[in-house]
Amino acid sequence: MATDIQITTVTGLRRGVYLLVAGIAFVLGMVGVVLPGLPTTPFLLLTSYLLMRSWPTLNERMLRSPFIGSLLRDWHEHRGVRQHMKVRGIVLIVGMLTLSIWLGDFPLPIAGGILACGCVGLAVVMRLPTIAE
Repeated sequence: MATDIQITTVTGLRRGVYLLVAGIAFVLGMVGVVLPGLPTTPFLLLTSYLLMRSWPTLNERMLRSPFIGSLLRDWHEHRGVRQHMKVRGIVLIVGMLTLSIWLGDFPLPIAGGILACGCVGLAVVMRLPTIAE
């Protein structure tokens, strides 16, 4: 990704910490794809931020990914997400919440916790800046 901003790459122990946190954020982002209430986008943005500073080559590979690359490129270039991605995220969160609560046979406090986490996820997705298409 070509950019006018010069980003300083970290070294030593800080690089190791950045890579560790980037790995954890990436895993949480991927879990968020299927788990209601755990938003994917913020974790992937954090992963990209940390990789830009610790392993820029790996960040470039992530930006070229057919699965998550367009979302990250939109954020880097326009500081937002496309409307259809927001709609898709909202539909997936609502759908997974509905299925989880309906099919889960959870006690009321657990179902309430799942619903609360889903509402947080919805709030995060709805607050993301939108790019005009």
